[in-house]
Amino acid sequence: MKAMLLDHVAIATPDLDLGAAPYTALGLTPEGPDEEVAGQGVRVRAFVAGDTLIELLAPTHPDSPIAAFLERRGPGLHHTAYRVADLDAEMARLRGQGARFLSDTPAPGRAGTRVAFLHPKWGAGTLIELVEHPAGAHGQGGH
Repeated sequence: MKAMLLDHVAIATPDLDLGAAPYTALGLTPEGPDEEVAGQGVRVRAFVAGDTLIELLAPTHPDSPIAAFLERRGPGLHHTAYRVADLDAEMARLRGQGARFLSDTPAPGRAGTRVAFLHPKWGAGTLIELVEHPAGAHGQGGH
């Protein structure tokens, strides 16, 4: 099996502008305009950091998963994401090793990606996302 590459690190924040301030001060630049991922109830602002992204996630409505996360834990690390070439095959392979996913099927992600989340109890207490980019895409971005 080929080693997976880190695609992005996602940070939950109640406000994208407030959350972006430290990354802007560090000299990171946004990858593009903010994007809404309606199915997950988030707005995303992605910052380029070498070959990976820092994605800031802000809730779009009070009952979104990110709003619940912020209510429980406050702002901070939400998940790490890893790039895969074939999401369906990787999900099947990991299920064969006892992996637990939050959903049985992939979901649409940011920038035309397909994503799947592994349960934090399986991921040593960390939410892990697998990200498949569209055919021919070489950039980053997931959630």
